[in-house]
Amino acid sequence: MYVAVKGGERAILNSHKLVAEERRGDPAIAELSLAQITEQFRLAVDRVMNEGSVYDPELAALALKQAQGDSVEAIFLLRAYRTTLPRIAVSRPIETAGMAVRRRISAAYKDMPGGQVLGPTYDYTHRLLDFALAAEGNEAPQAEKAETPLPETMLPVLDILAHEGLIEEEVADREGEPVFDVTRDPMSFPAGRDQRLQNLARGDEGFVLGLAYSTTRGYGGSHPFVGELRLGEVSVEIVPEELGFPIDIGEITVTECQMINQFKGSAEKPPQFTRGYGLSFGHCERKAMAMSLVDRALRCKELGEDALYPAQDDEFVLSHTDNVEAVGFVTHFKLPHYVDFQAELELVRKMRAEQARAEPQEAAE
Repeated sequence: MYVAVKGGERAILNSHKLVAEERRGDPAIAELSLAQITEQFRLAVDRVMNEGSVYDPELAALALKQAQGDSVEAIFLLRAYRTTLPRIAVSRPIETAGMAVRRRISAAYKDMPGGQVLGPTYDYTHRLLDFALAAEGNEAPQAEKAETPLPETMLPVLDILAHEGLIEEEVADREGEPVFDVTRDPMSFPAGRDQRLQNLARGDEGFVLGLAYSTTRGYGGSHPFVGELRLGEVSVEIVPEELGFPIDIGEITVTECQMINQFKGSAEKPPQFTRGYGLSFGHCERKAMAMSLVDRALRCKELGEDALYPAQDDEFVLSHTDNVEAVGFVTHFKLPHYVDFQAELELVRKMRAEQARAEPQEAAE
């Protein structure tokens, strides 16, 4: 037994060395720096920050480098590091109306106040491979700057509908109450919207996207409209106890999506539009849009609708969004299950033997 343990330990240590060797690749090729990953793989870095629940581009770049570009493994690494960090303060809610906008569009209003700002997006590209990128030493491209500066404050587009009373009001019904913290509190059902939004924000993008897709096809009948999608920088403020007033501690990049959905009305509420909301760290449009669609689906009970589809079941959705938990459970099947398998193997042999004995008897009868 001692020899087996020592042999296994040596193999594991060598496996670590092989991973490091593969990660480095050909030594003749220059090694990727964290600055290169941060600046040139920004969308991948943003996803890792978002699902890792840590806003730190350099740490996310380090996790991506260590994980050889595997986003889920990088998210796992960043979350593990997050557990070692102290919590020194809780920030105030960010004000996205005062966002320094880099991108802002609406599929509901063409001529909205402040105008459409296309910004950095792949929406209008042809999805053709650009072989010029394979060449080294390309000059850094420069985009043209707008002649007219954008206004400092851009009010949400949905305020237009709110002014006419055609969309549900946003009411702070739990102001002053503690906010659920998915990083510290175990999940509870039925889940409040604060728990649902946090869970979706750090949930696996692919899974949340699949759920969102389902709400508009065979497992849902909604036809949503992007009321507003915006990307930009917002200030983060905290209120130190010794000061008693808010101070600005920096800014972060976020993507926000307000989705508009129809609502037929009920005995208490007239027909109107309802809201779905999504917010993510960095430039993560797919995630914010998918999150807003699933958020609206999960609000079915509070709006008096029947929960008929998977995306409307909060226990199903919230229990399966987390890719770190999913990876842990699925990959644990790679661990030794020798005893379990032998038990099932003996059971199958016994069942087959009993069946073989019973067949001649049944034939005789």
